[in-house]
Amino acid sequence: MSSAIKLVEPEIRRSDRQRWIALAFIALAQLMAALDATIVSIALPWAQRALGASDVERQWVITAYTLAFGGLLLVGGRIADAIGRKRTFLIGLTGFALASALAGSAGSFAVLLAARAAQGAFAALLAPTALSLLAVTFTEPRERARAFALYGAIAGSGAAIGLLLGGVLTQYLNWRWCLYVNVPIAVLAAAGGWRYLSGARGGSGHQFDIPGVVLVSGGLVALVYACSQVVSAGWGSAIVLGSLATSIVLLIAFVLREARTRSPLLPLWIVLDRNRGGAYLAAGLAIAGMFGAFLFLTYYLQVVLRYTPLQTGLAFLPLTLASQAGSWGIASVLMPRLPARLIMAPGALTAAAGMLVLTQIPVTGGYLTHVLPAEILLGTGIACVMAPAFNIGTLGVDPRQAGVAAAIVNAAVQVGASIGTALLNTIASGATAAYLVGAQRSAAVIDQALVHGYATATAWAAAFLVLGAVLIALLINAGPPRRQLAHA
Repeated sequence: MSSAIKLVEPEIRRSDRQRWIALAFIALAQLMAALDATIVSIALPWAQRALGASDVERQWVITAYTLAFGGLLLVGGRIADAIGRKRTFLIGLTGFALASALAGSAGSFAVLLAARAAQGAFAALLAPTALSLLAVTFTEPRERARAFALYGAIAGSGAAIGLLLGGVLTQYLNWRWCLYVNVPIAVLAAAGGWRYLSGARGGSGHQFDIPGVVLVSGGLVALVYACSQVVSAGWGSAIVLGSLATSIVLLIAFVLREARTRSPLLPLWIVLDRNRGGAYLAAGLAIAGMFGAFLFLTYYLQVVLRYTPLQTGLAFLPLTLASQAGSWGIASVLMPRLPARLIMAPGALTAAAGMLVLTQIPVTGGYLTHVLPAEILLGTGIACVMAPAFNIGTLGVDPRQAGVAAAIVNAAVQVGASIGTALLNTIASGATAAYLVGAQRSAAVIDQALVHGYATATAWAAAFLVLGAVLIALLINAGPPRRQLAHA
């Protein structure tokens, strides 16, 4: 029996009951990290007023989190492999809870930004650890399908749940509770993780590639930062072009470094496998389109249709339910039976159809006729992409490197969300501005211009999803999963 099999056995040779209870707490932790991407968005106007931040400064509440999260994901996955997944899981939860408490109690804008950056750093530990725990705990095809369907449902609907919860907390309590809410969730997940997760260690014999850490973290931070500046500065600005150029140089240097070092932070064979690489691309493109929909629907509902924060959150509920149905009713049933591409490609096309529905949104009364059908198509389709993508993205990887493989999936999601939001927001803004050229400005005309911008951008989001379907069909050729044991 190989050493790798011996390594993973303590994590997978446990009772069914313990493993499924462990899954519940892993899912709870992942939900906390997923909803935090949007829950603060609803509270941002109130936080800005309370702490005296300017319109230029307010974006940093989101950017501080995404920079730390996106930039440190690969490092977080490597730490999980090095010191053990249970230990990393508990450290991530503890740090996230403390950072959330600090952010919620912040008396100044600077403290809020620092706490949000800390949240992102600990989320970068937590997200790949949670996914790698699933990868090494569930190896039987049917069980693995159910576990990854749950994870995919959370990834696909967590942002919508965050909008709903953020609306409730902001409207009925206080914006600070959008941050405080993480504390009891983290405490519960940590208590369950301590009790039910295995204490098996990772591959601690590997050296830590410090130059690789610096290069990839710097490259990802520069990329996410460039995307965050597009809205205010534009694609042609010096800060955006300079950040993109820096990112490209650092990431190329990282690849060259990983190809030569004896102890790489990211073994390149993980990414170069056509199935895993296809899964990473599919996940990134799906989330790019999905976050574009969140952005435009949030503004459409609140600015054009004049919904309250709570009404906006409730309006996203069908998307959440559709995502759950797509994961449990479709993906988890079909994953053990069909090749992944036969689930993922139709899923991406279904989501694209939802985006195309949104290109027809009217200025008034468009929820029941357009938004609701689009949400059902989007939730169902994205779920059928994400659950198999998470599964394939970690399949066939040595358990000692499961954290890194899981980090790549999460990095693809994070980069897709950042680039998709920046690109689609720029397209929408440009289309809105073009519509208003020479127009007689009035509230009705401005609403029409906004809707025109949203519709234009959602057409591009649909194109992202169609491209994802094409790449899935061309790259992913894995058959129905069989029982996977780790190989040395």
